[in-house]
Amino acid sequence: MRKALIRILVVLTLLFGTMYVGWRWAFSVYWEHWWIAVPLVLAETYALIDAFLFGATVWRMKERGPAPEADPGATVDVFITTYNEPVGLVTATAVAAKQIRFPHETWILDDGDRPEMAAMAESLGIGCITRHPDWADMPKHAKAGNLNNALFATEGEFLLILDADQIPRPEILDHTLGWFNDPGVALVQTPQFFTNVTDSDPLGSQAPLFYGPIQQGKDGWNAAFFCGSNAILRREALMQLGIVGFVQEVQMEVGVALKAADRILARALTEARQHSPAAVAAITTLRGAARTARAQLFDDVPVGEVTYRFQKAVEHASRSVVDYDLEVMRADLEELSRLPVHVGGHDGLLDVDDAALRRLSDREWSPLGAIESVRTLVRAIDVDRADEAQPMMPMATISVTEDMATCMRLHSLGWASVYHHENLANGLAPEDLRTMLTQRLRWAQGTLQVLLKENPFTKRGLSVGQRLMYFSTMWSYLSGFAAIAFLAAPVFYLCFGVLPVHAYGLEFLRMFVPYVVLNQLLFFVVGYGVKTWRGHQYSLALFPLWIRACTTAAANVFLDRPLGFAVTPKTRQEQGGFPFRLVWPQLTATVVLVLACVVGMVRLWTGAAESAIGTGVNIVWVAYDLLVISVIYRAALFRAPEPNEEHVA
Repeated sequence: MRKALIRILVVLTLLFGTMYVGWRWAFSVYWEHWWIAVPLVLAETYALIDAFLFGATVWRMKERGPAPEADPGATVDVFITTYNEPVGLVTATAVAAKQIRFPHETWILDDGDRPEMAAMAESLGIGCITRHPDWADMPKHAKAGNLNNALFATEGEFLLILDADQIPRPEILDHTLGWFNDPGVALVQTPQFFTNVTDSDPLGSQAPLFYGPIQQGKDGWNAAFFCGSNAILRREALMQLGIVGFVQEVQMEVGVALKAADRILARALTEARQHSPAAVAAITTLRGAARTARAQLFDDVPVGEVTYRFQKAVEHASRSVVDYDLEVMRADLEELSRLPVHVGGHDGLLDVDDAALRRLSDREWSPLGAIESVRTLVRAIDVDRADEAQPMMPMATISVTEDMATCMRLHSLGWASVYHHENLANGLAPEDLRTMLTQRLRWAQGTLQVLLKENPFTKRGLSVGQRLMYFSTMWSYLSGFAAIAFLAAPVFYLCFGVLPVHAYGLEFLRMFVPYVVLNQLLFFVVGYGVKTWRGHQYSLALFPLWIRACTTAAANVFLDRPLGFAVTPKTRQEQGGFPFRLVWPQLTATVVLVLACVVGMVRLWTGAAESAIGTGVNIVWVAYDLLVISVIYRAALFRAPEPNEEHVA
């Protein structure tokens, strides 16, 4: 019944939303003020697309029951990833991991290589893995590199991955491993739940909408996400991913080499046309072989077979040019034997007339040098990945958040994922605004890196539903730009009477209100019993952060500017007074919005405002914006209770 109601609301919301946005573009854009009118209607279009993606997500919500009984013979490695977290914090996680009921091996993956961590692990009787010496002076790839290093030092069929602060419950494997009875399942993700969060959750850490309806909706499309912790993965799937990734890297190198070879041969062909018909034929044939080889790479012909065929073509071309050169040399020697010579007065040296000398000096040697360069290019392909610590990297290293990229690649290979909606591990959320912003920025940057490097719409192997589910999460981080338009439009109207919308009267309300009411009703039904308001507030209130994530991720991908990697602190951070530097954009927006309301009311009182309805609509709009932004001030003032204090609302 609930699923049917959700689908009805999705259809009605999108129907009225499309009618509204269509009306906005066709009839109500105030083109005279295009500089604010167009950004506003673009922001509204963005919001409608967002509604479409949300509707698609919840259309197939899957609410799973208990997992089947697990195979008692399954072998499991529990990985606890750590870099600089306190030993005591990791110890608590390690003790809990050791107490997991299902038979397993527990490993601490210490990327900080700390002797005290190794000593603690030894005292508990668990393993401690640090980076292999091959990683010295090589790219580390943060958490992804830590996991990739450990994959080749362990043997379990399944891997339970835990962050350093995630305390697992003893039944975590008993309640999840059974999903792997389906041999096509590569991943089981469980929620992330935090015990140090107050009921009011001013930092918005719990994310109950994501770890609930959204993940359940993605699960319905076989697109449940890997979220980096509290997840179990099948080693076979990861190793297949590593092999496929290695082959793709080699394919890319071969493709680059073949493209470079084609350019070399093109230059050689230009020179050969003037002097060597045989070389022209050989180079033309070799260029054709290079293009055929590149096409075969795209058709998934094995790399070894492609390079073997091309190298044979290079050898054949080289022999044909050598044969031609030998014929030319023989002809030259024969011509020399017929040249008039004069012996005497020059100590017996050969005296060749000027015409013969010019004819010989004008001859061009063969393009064997170019062909040999091509041969060297193909042979130099780095199958050992000398630029990396190990040739195979099962965990994706293209992003500062390895989880989404890895999961998308698994789905593209045909593997399935499961979202198991049961809290089976308790962690620690950020306890201050600065830490929360650092965490959110990294998530956003990593997600956008994946979008720019491996767009789900062009990723081979994904279903339409999977493409939409990945894109919907990536798309959400563009909301910062839309927020600027939503904040600016009422200010311009209230202060200067600038109309971005050509109808602020009853016509506008008649088109707008049904869409907004249905949209909010959809959220209410989908998130019934779930606190979704905090997440909605942060989608707008963090607009400066989302814009920064977009610009820095683009600069990283296109300009190779480093992002850096900041581990989210797991311990209480010292915080002084009000953090003005962290929230100055929101403070500026708040001041401007409040002043705009005052100006708007003065203009209405003095008769300068053209429409009482327009002024009223915009004041309500500003009030809503202020209510949403207010969460950032609550977060800035928030001080987490001491561990022994009771959580209060």
